[in-house]
Amino acid sequence: MFAQLPMYQNKGKLAYKADLSNIIKLSKHLGNPERKFKSIHVAGTNGKGSTSHMLASVLQEAGYKVGLYTSPHLKDFKERIKLNGVDVTDDFVVDFVVNNKSFFEQNMLSFFEMTVGMAFSFFAKKNVDFAIIEVGLGGRLDSTNIIMPELSIITNIGLDHTKILGNTRQLIATEKAGIIKQNTPVIIGETHAETSAIFNKIAQKYNSTIYFADQLVDTIYETDLKGNYQKNNTITVVQAINVLNTLGYNVANSHLIKGLLNVVNNTNLKGRWQLINDKPKIICDTAHNKEGLTFTMKQLKAQPFKNLHLVLGFVNDKNLEDIIHLFPEFANFYFCSPKISRGLDAKIVMQKFKDENRYGEVYVSVNEALKAAKHNAKIDDVIYVGGSTFVVAEIF
Repeated sequence: MFAQLPMYQNKGKLAYKADLSNIIKLSKHLGNPERKFKSIHVAGTNGKGSTSHMLASVLQEAGYKVGLYTSPHLKDFKERIKLNGVDVTDDFVVDFVVNNKSFFEQNMLSFFEMTVGMAFSFFAKKNVDFAIIEVGLGGRLDSTNIIMPELSIITNIGLDHTKILGNTRQLIATEKAGIIKQNTPVIIGETHAETSAIFNKIAQKYNSTIYFADQLVDTIYETDLKGNYQKNNTITVVQAINVLNTLGYNVANSHLIKGLLNVVNNTNLKGRWQLINDKPKIICDTAHNKEGLTFTMKQLKAQPFKNLHLVLGFVNDKNLEDIIHLFPEFANFYFCSPKISRGLDAKIVMQKFKDENRYGEVYVSVNEALKAAKHNAKIDDVIYVGGSTFVVAEIF
């Protein structure tokens, strides 16, 4: 699968297809599996993965059979497709590819299109009560956007993937608002003056009731996902549950509380402000754009430590000039490149950081960089690993 099909995870923009014709064709070939289960669609610049996992956990606690489709994966392709927190089986993946291989090749399907079809087929076969479907990129032209969900969610809007989605928040918001459907309620996680008018206009066009979660939810629930940025995602999930209950579903407050406190156990989510060692403290986080890194760096600076060590790597379509200033000058930097074709040369990263008075060494791999940080760190230091989802993936 990885070798033969274009894959955004590796290729970036070249693998992105701004067209739904292939996924519509594939869905018809598979018997339109997305029509055989109820779904919730989740888009947004940051937090859509965490929000999707939180929602799945809460609905599992309420007794529902829950499918979960997210991307990218950290270590194993099967992480993308889960049933009540358990990865899809090897057998299903193999059988699906073998049975449909000729169709994939004849129609030149992308990696993501094929994976979406696989997820929808799996959820239909398993007769899920709900499938939480995370958008891959954007919304309007994302392959997941053939579903007719019970509820649409847009977590927030930030400047990421600007070469594909547009270089302003208004343009990006318009793309993500493409998941809003006729007569289907939509939740916006964060209210911003630049984008709220766009969401209101499109929701009105489709007769969709719109809810701005941060204006409606004033109760803060605890979650086992420890990043401070999870507060916004939690608020979005609470509003989603409130709306689902108005639609006739039965999710009690006790399910909400327990689900939010057991996201990792219920869904096996990794890489969100995850503590992987205590002495010295080693934290990894998949934040990779300005909005996400603003939150994580603020939280990191608030940690007690004698010295701070940052193991960082990035992809080559990342605008480093927008984010370098977020990393503290006083830290010790360990620059590396994730082992994908999109990985940005660590020497380039080092030079750009050096130009901004942030100094460190280059290492041949993520794990070599982490090994050096561990060697240099004292027991009361903190090591942070991040910059890219793919950097975090390599330390597991």
